[in-house]
Amino acid sequence: MLLLLHGLAGHCGEWDGLAGRLSADGYRVVALDQRGHGASERRPEDVSRAAYAEDVLGLVEEYGVGGRRPVVLVGQSYGGLAALLAAARRRPGVAGAVLIEAGPDRSSPEEVAGVVEWLEGWPVPFPSREAAVAHFGGGGVGEGWAGGLEERDGGWWPRFDADVLAASLRENAVRAWWEEWDAIDVPLLCVLGEKGIIRAELWDAMARRQSGLRGVSLPGAGHDVHLERPEEVYGVVAAFLREVLGGDGRPTRRGCAGVDSRA
Repeated sequence: MLLLLHGLAGHCGEWDGLAGRLSADGYRVVALDQRGHGASERRPEDVSRAAYAEDVLGLVEEYGVGGRRPVVLVGQSYGGLAALLAAARRRPGVAGAVLIEAGPDRSSPEEVAGVVEWLEGWPVPFPSREAAVAHFGGGGVGEGWAGGLEERDGGWWPRFDADVLAASLRENAVRAWWEEWDAIDVPLLCVLGEKGIIRAELWDAMARRQSGLRGVSLPGAGHDVHLERPEEVYGVVAAFLREVLGGDGRPTRRGCAGVDSRA
């Protein structure tokens, strides 16, 4: 089974293409709207990284039938960090992790402030979906970001509150996650964009501390590599899954899950 985790301000639907291909390969696939996003609780009280990791592990327990069905976590950016932290807990059922444009280093306060400024600067409501696609750069990236919007009150709006996401980022400005990185004992794959956020020196440090780490960098791709180069990302992920999970040809299902911490 695969559990797909979107990045900050993302949504489960951005995985539809990858989920469809992997389902056709014989894997069960579930994509999560993480807390504060999409169909999940919009204003959760707890936006710590631990809370995001526990949401992931709760779904591993639920869909992995109490740890008996192996689950590979696939996360991009902030979803990749959630996958990293969940894998570090060493709970039964987590069989591997694919981190797309994600790593254990901290963000600087300036980087966090820049992301918050970008979120708060979205010209919402967008007058049309097409206008949103254009704002986010067009192509697969624009379509992916626009797919997370909802139409209401005569415009297109995000399905998150920027202040909630800003609060969830603060922890990254004060600490790194190297201890958790070192604790991971399942197969790891990193998929990077050449123009993404994982610098060469960071990659070198990650590889030194996880000797079995696999890594692929896609030339010319940026941070949203899963939206820019979906076919290549599928090929890399599928090869990793064949190694970690194999393929048994059983009928599969795919869907999108949400969380509500009030439940």
